[in-house]
Amino acid sequence: MQMEIAKNSVVTLNYTVRDPDGNMIDDGHQPLVYLHGGYDGIFPAIEEALHGKKVGERLQLKLQPEDAFGDYDEELVLVEDVGQFPENIEVGMSFERVTDDGEDEIIYRITDIADGKVVVDGNHPLAGVALVFDLTVAEVRPASAEEITHGHVHGPGGHHHH
Repeated sequence: MQMEIAKNSVVTLNYTVRDPDGNMIDDGHQPLVYLHGGYDGIFPAIEEALHGKKVGERLQLKLQPEDAFGDYDEELVLVEDVGQFPENIEVGMSFERVTDDGEDEIIYRITDIADGKVVVDGNHPLAGVALVFDLTVAEVRPASAEEITHGHVHGPGGHHHH
């Protein structure tokens, strides 16, 4: 009997992600392996759609920005003096900056350098983008007690840094 995706099962997905115009965003050359059941291993909207599915089932899901990387926030775009940066900066570089309250690190990307000014953007590159996921369930297995305790997958495809 085939196992259904349920809480505390480890799910392996073959997937691709495109934008609504069909441009490839992630070709999924590495399958996605996650622990199912609200451990934040995957977007909640996808987890919900996969619940109860079996190996071999295919799913196409379109996530709006608020279900994926969030809406684009204009306030995260800053224009700063080029003198505040190292000399060798280039468009596309990214760096971390701790927020004013010191709690979070936001990754900013340099999007423009002109006239002694640097434009940096703290939005995720896919913020404001709807994403179309093509998913095929490749494998479902029960999670080990250790995986459940840690809240993520161990072994191939999982990470084991603590």
